[in-house]
Amino acid sequence: MAILGTSANGLATAEAVARLRRRGANSVEDQPRVTALKLLLHQFESPLVLILVFAAVISIVLRDWVEASIILAIVLGSTLLGFAQEYRASTAVAALRRRLALTVQVVRDGTVQTIATGAIVPGDVIRLAAGNLVPADGVVLEAKDFLVTEASLTGESFPVEKQRGILPADTPLAGRTNCVFLGTSVRSGTATVLVMKTGRDTAFGAVAARLHERAPETEFARGVRQFGYLLVRVMVVMVVFVLAVNHVLERPIIESLLFAVALAVGISPELLPAIVSVTLARGARAMARRGVIVRRLEAIEDLGSMDVLCTDKTGTLTEGVIALDAAVGPDARNSAEVLRLAYLNAAFETGIENPLDAAIIAAGERAGLATAGYGKIDEIPYDFIRKRLTIVVAREGEAAEHLIITKGAFANVLAVCSVDAALRERLEAYYRQKGTEGYRLLAVATKSVAARERYGHEDERGMSFSGFLLFFDPPKADAQNTIRDLAALGIRVKVITGDNRYVAAHVAAAIGLDPEAMLTGEEVARLKDESLWHLAERTDLFVEVDPQQKERIVRALQRIGHAVGYLGDGINDAPSLHAADVGISVEKAVDVARESADVILLQHDLDVLRRGVEDGRATFANTLKYISITTSANFGNMVSMALATPLLPFLPLAAKQILLNNFLSDLPSIAISTDNVDAEHTTRAQRWNVNEVRRFMIVFGLISTAFDLLTFILLLQVFEADEATFQTAWFVVSLLTELAVVLVLRTHGPALRSMPSRLLLWTTLAVGVLALVIPYAGPLASAFGFVPLPWHLILATLLIVTAYIVSTEAAKAGFFRNDRGGAVNRA
Repeated sequence: MAILGTSANGLATAEAVARLRRRGANSVEDQPRVTALKLLLHQFESPLVLILVFAAVISIVLRDWVEASIILAIVLGSTLLGFAQEYRASTAVAALRRRLALTVQVVRDGTVQTIATGAIVPGDVIRLAAGNLVPADGVVLEAKDFLVTEASLTGESFPVEKQRGILPADTPLAGRTNCVFLGTSVRSGTATVLVMKTGRDTAFGAVAARLHERAPETEFARGVRQFGYLLVRVMVVMVVFVLAVNHVLERPIIESLLFAVALAVGISPELLPAIVSVTLARGARAMARRGVIVRRLEAIEDLGSMDVLCTDKTGTLTEGVIALDAAVGPDARNSAEVLRLAYLNAAFETGIENPLDAAIIAAGERAGLATAGYGKIDEIPYDFIRKRLTIVVAREGEAAEHLIITKGAFANVLAVCSVDAALRERLEAYYRQKGTEGYRLLAVATKSVAARERYGHEDERGMSFSGFLLFFDPPKADAQNTIRDLAALGIRVKVITGDNRYVAAHVAAAIGLDPEAMLTGEEVARLKDESLWHLAERTDLFVEVDPQQKERIVRALQRIGHAVGYLGDGINDAPSLHAADVGISVEKAVDVARESADVILLQHDLDVLRRGVEDGRATFANTLKYISITTSANFGNMVSMALATPLLPFLPLAAKQILLNNFLSDLPSIAISTDNVDAEHTTRAQRWNVNEVRRFMIVFGLISTAFDLLTFILLLQVFEADEATFQTAWFVVSLLTELAVVLVLRTHGPALRSMPSRLLLWTTLAVGVLALVIPYAGPLASAFGFVPLPWHLILATLLIVTAYIVSTEAAKAGFFRNDRGGAVNRA
C-alpha cells in the first residue's frame, strides 16, 4: 500500500482520475479506440480504392486532368459515403456496448462505489463476490471462502481457494494463492483485493501481447471472405481477357489499362463494408429497442441461423418469482424448526446469490426470525458437484459446541445423512410426489459437533435429516405459445437444467414439451459421445445435469449439424455459453455469463428472444440482398463489356463512365437496410451459401448480359449510333436495369405484391430520374463524354428496361421455385 500510495480506505477520487489519465484505461484489447480520422483513413485501405487512385495517378501523368478529376471525385464520394455510414454504425454499436460495460465495487474516499472496470487503477481497493470477473491483478487483503476459476490462465479446471498471506517472490503463477488475476472468475465467496496491475501490465495482458490471438472466424465473416475470393477470381479472368483483346486490336495501352481497371472495380460491390456495417448496426439498434442487445455484430447472423435453443427453465419457462411454499419435517408436517435452520443457513451465506436463499430469508423475516443470538463460525461454499451449502454457527453462550447446517439438493443431502432404509424410502416417495406436483425441493440436515476453528467437506458426514423446503415457481402463462412461435421459426427448444426430473417433467408437460423425452445427468454420464449424438436429437429435457454435461450436450447437438443457441445466466452456464454458436444471457446475469454471451436480453423472456431472432434474420436477409443483387447486376454488365470489347470499334464505356455507373447504382443500396423482408426469410434459419450466391450471380447476371447485347445490336444496327451516342445510351440502359433489378429481386415473390421500404423506393426512383437527366446536364455530361439522346432512342431504352424487368420477374419465379425445392431436399 505504501508503494502504491494507498490505504484500506482506497484512493481519493481525484488521485484515481489522475492515475487513469496517466496510465490509460484498464484494457488489454489490441484494437485502439476507433476515431473519426482512423475510420476515414480505413476507407482508403480497400484494394479497390487503391486501384482507382492508381488510375487517377496515371491520368495525371498523362495530363488528362478531366479524367483524373472524375476518378478522384468518385473515389472521394465513395469513401465519404462509406465513412458516414460506418461512423454512424460504429457510434451506435459503441453506445450499446457501453450499456453493457462491466462494473466493479471499489473503495474510494473511504466509501464503496460502483464504477466501470475500465476506470480501475493500481492502488484501488476493490470488492469481489461470486459471479464476478476479476478486473485486474491484485493481492488479497481479506477473503472468505473465496474460490477462483483460473482456467483461462493456468488451464486448471478446478477452482482455487484464495487467502491473504505472504509467499516467496518466485512462486509460480498457478501457486500464488494470495493473488488474483485479470481474466479469471470468482466461483464462490467474497474478498477485498488491492489492485497492483491493470490492462496490458497484467499477467493476462502479457499473454495477449505475446500471442496476438485473433478471435475465431465467425460463419458470417467466413462467408464474406469466400465471397471475396469468388470476386477476385472473376476479376482476374475478365481483366486478363480484356487486356489481351485490346492488345491484339492494337488499342492504346493506357486507355486499355484504365478500362480494365474500371472493369475490375465495376464488378465488385465496393460499398460492401459500409453496407454490411450499416445494415448490421441498424439491425442491432432495432433489436435493442425490442429488448435484445448484441455484443458482437456478427452474432446477428448466428442468431438468425439458430435452429435449436437450449435453456434452463427458471425465469425463462417459469415466472421466475420463487416463493417458499412450506418447510416440513421428515414426517411431511409443517415445521418452524426446519424454517429456522434454513433461515440461518441462507442469512449467513456469503457465496453465490440465488433466488432460493432470497425466498427463504423473506419467509423467515415474515415469521419473525433473525440471526440475533447466533454467530457464524465457518462456511463450506456451494459447488456444482456437491450441490450443498454448509454453514457452521454457534449459539451465544455455548462456546463448546457448534451447529453444522447443510442445505442443498435432496439426493446430495440425503447422501450425507444417517437414515434407515424405511425412512429413506418414505423421504424419496415424498420427494417424487411433490416433484410431480411441480414443487422444487431442497433438503436440510444438521449435526452438532465440538467447537473448533475450521471445517471442511469431511464434516458433511453422519448428519441428521431435518426436513424439506418446498418452493413453487409456476410456468409462465404464455410459455406454451412462445414455444409454439419458436417452432414456427424452425427453432426447437430443449431444456437443460440441474433441477430434478419430476419438477422438470411437470413444467415440460405444462408448456407443451414431451416429458417422456428425457435424459438425466446420470444417464448422460454413461453415454458414449456417439450415443449422445443420436439421443440428443430426440430429447426435450436434460435434467439433473452438471455444468460439464451442459457443454457436452451443446457440442453433441452441434456435431449433428444444428446451429445451437444457449440461454443462461449463472456461473455454471459460462462454458456452454462459450461453446454454443450463439450465447444468450440476460442483463442481470453474473459477470462471467454476460461476458461469455454474444447476445444480452433485457428481459428474461423467450418471447423477447423470438423477436430478436426475427430481427436477426431480417437483418441478414437484407445484407444478402445487397450482395446478391449488386453482384449479379455488375457481373452482367461487366460480361457484356468484355464480350463487346473485341466486336466494337471503340470501348463500350469509358473508364470514368463505368465508375460513375457503379457509384450511382450503389447509392440506393445504402437504404436496403431499411427494406421490408419476405416472411419466408424470418420463418427459417438463414445461412451463408457462397454456391447459391454464385448461382444467383450467374443466372441473373447473364439475363442482364442478354439484354445488354440486344441493346448493342439495336444501337449499332438500327440506330447506327456513333461512339458518344452508343456510350450514353448504354450507360442509361445499364444504370436503369441495375436500379430496376433491385426492386424486382429484393423479394422472392411477385415484385408488385411486396412493397419496398419508402426510403429504398424513393432513392431508387431519384437515381433513375438522374440517369435520364445526366445526358442533358451540359458541363457534367461533357465531362463524362455524354451527349443528348433523341426521344425515339430514349423510348427504345425504356422499352428495353421494361422487357428486362418482365424477363427477370419470370426467371425469378423459376429460380426460387427450384431453390425452395433444393432447400427441402437438402434438409
